[in-house]
Amino acid sequence: MTAMLASVNSLAEALLVEAAAVDIIDLKQPARGALGALDVVTVAEILRNLQPGSCVSATIGDLPMLPDLVLPAVQAMAATGVNYVKIGFFPGGDWQACIDRLQAVAAQGVALVAVLFADTRPDFAIVETLYKAGFRGVMLDTADKQCGPLTQLMTLDELQSFVERVNGLELLSGLAGSLRAEDVARLLPLAPDYLGFRGALCRRHCRTEQLDVTQIGRLRGYWRGLSH
Repeated sequence: MTAMLASVNSLAEALLVEAAAVDIIDLKQPARGALGALDVVTVAEILRNLQPGSCVSATIGDLPMLPDLVLPAVQAMAATGVNYVKIGFFPGGDWQACIDRLQAVAAQGVALVAVLFADTRPDFAIVETLYKAGFRGVMLDTADKQCGPLTQLMTLDELQSFVERVNGLELLSGLAGSLRAEDVARLLPLAPDYLGFRGALCRRHCRTEQLDVTQIGRLRGYWRGLSH
């Protein structure tokens, strides 16, 4: 069954989505970019206050794809004890060099999730390279939040192709990017491992606003209705 991921930027928000039984608590700071990072001290504090069984992911920030920047950021975030470390694969830089350096981190048991961006039209052939390097998952998101939701940037056939490619290698597949409640009914049949949300759960549906418990409950209820 497809899980629900909610992005949070504070302990208060993390506790809110944990209480709502959201499947994956994703730590990031939307005000700092598409995958803006929380500092590791804040991440560690949040983890100390969550239930031991909560599943938590965290981003390393909107970093250039340069191994000397990406590798220490991944190592520092992994040291907090999060379940998954998310790495944005932004255009430019040296993707292969980053993957090569991260292979050793993955071999140490750190669960790495690569985030590709639909609005940059990535080559999905990179999925196989990530699999060989030991990544645990690949997610499709949007870098420019002004471009509209993921479902407007790629067709359902393209999204299905992505999910099947990732799941075919037994990696976790995720879809996100300004998703709205009405996108859930279209995306659940594609059977991704999870769908990610931020803006749809916030006041005025603005991703840099605070989470709204009413919006979380509404989406959670709608989700359950579609899943049964």
